[in-house]
Amino acid sequence: MQTIRFLLQKEFLQVFRNKAMLPIIFLMPIVQLVLLSFAATYELREVNFHLVDFDQSATSQRLVNKLEVSGYFNLQSRSFDIDQGIEEMRKNEIRMVLVIPEDFDRNLSSAQPSTVQMNIDAVDGATAGLIQAYGQSIIQDFSSEITTEVSTNEFAQRAGIEIIPASWYNPNLDYIQYMVPGILVVLVSMIGMFLSGMNIVREREIGTIEQLNVTPIKRYQFITGKLLPFWVIGLFELGLGLAIAHFGFGIPFVGSVWLLFAIGGIYLLVVEGIGLFISTITHTQQQAMFIAWFIMVVFILMGGLFTPIESMPGWAQELAVINPVAHFIKIMRMVLLKGAGWADIQHLVGMLTLMAAVILPAAIFRYRKATS
Repeated sequence: MQTIRFLLQKEFLQVFRNKAMLPIIFLMPIVQLVLLSFAATYELREVNFHLVDFDQSATSQRLVNKLEVSGYFNLQSRSFDIDQGIEEMRKNEIRMVLVIPEDFDRNLSSAQPSTVQMNIDAVDGATAGLIQAYGQSIIQDFSSEITTEVSTNEFAQRAGIEIIPASWYNPNLDYIQYMVPGILVVLVSMIGMFLSGMNIVREREIGTIEQLNVTPIKRYQFITGKLLPFWVIGLFELGLGLAIAHFGFGIPFVGSVWLLFAIGGIYLLVVEGIGLFISTITHTQQQAMFIAWFIMVVFILMGGLFTPIESMPGWAQELAVINPVAHFIKIMRMVLLKGAGWADIQHLVGMLTLMAAVILPAAIFRYRKATS
């Protein structure tokens, strides 16, 4: 134990003396968490649109006002020429051209069907789908208001089905609450994988790895001394990120934070094991960084951070079983937002534990072969 204590002291001294590494460990995750939480969102704000209003009635103006006050649409320009609006869309000045026909008010006043045309810039299909969904929702709500106003039949006013939606776990449909837990997992993963991988490679680059190998230090002591400091730093980053998420973004802690820390400890063993394995097959920090970044990009894109795993092809869903980032993102969201307990996530924790039990011994065995 005394040998391990001296190794840990050495590693922590190296970390805190490296002035280039300190911002990466402590400053970069905070900045990324704050910036990505606001930037990585599928919500739309201020969609600029061009209005072509052939009706020029109070009713058509009410519809335009309803779109503007929703907070999603901003009237950028207006004209009586659809082609002008399309030209502005081509120049990326607007995202939608709204066309209101000249008989719009007359048809609605006489309880006749009327139409409006939404010409949407669909270069980005996901954004176009959101614009269409938001626009249709607002227009349908406006249509219901007009229908109620012009109806003189009391029974007709009462007829129909009223839908009362209830959004569980995220009542305000705030996308930040969905993104922040996932982004926090990514940042903890990067800290654990990158630092543990490049640390051992750095010893090889500066020539001290051979000196350590000829000392009486046992291999388990060396590996423990190398991984444990970054395991502690990873848990510190997790705690700091959770504090920012709760006090900075208002993320509710419905479940147990201590359960998250316990699972986070297992998860860090997985990513540090991957980092250790990378360090045994590379010879420079640059090589280790590129390989670790490649693996992290695959884990992130297929981990359910931006796209639900259930929406991926079947083969991608099968690969997600061996993706530790996917499991921890799901655990983080379930515990923080849903209040999930051990019974709800034990199968996911079991997968992480199995990965740790496979990856760490494989990395240690590979290290012994590479350095013996």
